[in-house]
Amino acid sequence: MRYITAGESHGPEEIAVIEGIPAGLHLSQADVDAQLARRQHGYGRGERQKIETDRVTFLTGVRHQSTLGSPITLNVHNDDHNNWSKIMAPDEPASAENTLRKVLRPRPGHADLVGGMKYRHQEDLRNVLERSSARETTMRVAVGAVAKKLLAEIGVDVHGFVVNVGPAYSDLNTLTQYKDLEELRQVTEGFATRALDAQADQAIQQVIDQAKSDANTVGGQVQVMATGIPVGLGSYVSADEKLDAKIARAIVGINAFKGVQFGDAFNNADKFGDQIMDEIYWSQERGFYRGSDNLGGFEGGMTTGEPIIVRGVVKPIPTLYRPMQSVDIDSHENHKASIERSDTTAVTAAAVIAEAMVAIELAKAVLDKFDADNIERMKEQVQQYRQEIKEF
Repeated sequence: MRYITAGESHGPEEIAVIEGIPAGLHLSQADVDAQLARRQHGYGRGERQKIETDRVTFLTGVRHQSTLGSPITLNVHNDDHNNWSKIMAPDEPASAENTLRKVLRPRPGHADLVGGMKYRHQEDLRNVLERSSARETTMRVAVGAVAKKLLAEIGVDVHGFVVNVGPAYSDLNTLTQYKDLEELRQVTEGFATRALDAQADQAIQQVIDQAKSDANTVGGQVQVMATGIPVGLGSYVSADEKLDAKIARAIVGINAFKGVQFGDAFNNADKFGDQIMDEIYWSQERGFYRGSDNLGGFEGGMTTGEPIIVRGVVKPIPTLYRPMQSVDIDSHENHKASIERSDTTAVTAAAVIAEAMVAIELAKAVLDKFDADNIERMKEQVQQYRQEIKEF
């Protein structure tokens, strides 16, 4: 399985092409639209979410709500393009009229300046920000929706939630009270901040409100959990085959993510081995299993069968309505940075995007290991493999 996305933030369309999805997977527009709606909702999002109503269209690869095994093309129209059609016109030469929103003052923390240097976009940094914008994650969530449908066929569930925004934290101790991720999902999706509890939800809203009042932005952390994972996805034989490394790359590849950990990784740094290793047990009913999950479901770059636990660190958004010091790339004079319409925080949306990226990497790993031509054959192979592992 592989995919590519295309599209600019204010261009007419966002597009993704996925190759390698088995034939016979039931897939509807509603499956994808539900995940796109989750990405758009969340406390701290900006005005654009009131303009856009993201809906997917299948252009190829799906017939009668069933995948064909051929490349799947997903398309999401940008409603906001109506306000930018002249600015983004692909077949008109640059003019005074269609370059009114030229960007010359790069934002600290954004791709603006480095991207302009790299691609020689010296006339207008909008050529950078239009693609480097987090609007592109719309299509990664769409691809993730397809991946989640595939994973559900073999009993794998994936869910993301918010650990903290600024100094306001969810109580992670409450995680033990949920019997499965669906029960957890019902709780976190009920809060505007995707927090774990009502107290955290209220505290996070207050932090976001204060940041907005201060014309500032704020970051945080999100956590993704996956259950029902077959043992042995990934490999120890080569560094680039380690599945946790692939997931780490996928998480840090999301806009504004600057760190990732598995299990209690950073908290484990000051502990001893007998405090963190997941001890091994065996029973007739379960086969081999671990007594804890401190390592986040991975050993040697391979899944252990325990829940995967991934946490990502999201920096504050670089567009501040109280702009920071910058330099005009034309005159080289000191100026305040450009202001683009933006969110106060993207952490609430980032939980959905991180969830999608974990699902994509897990789906890739499943399709690497099992038959990728037909979904029913794949399910048969997974079932046989699970039985073999149980009897090891």
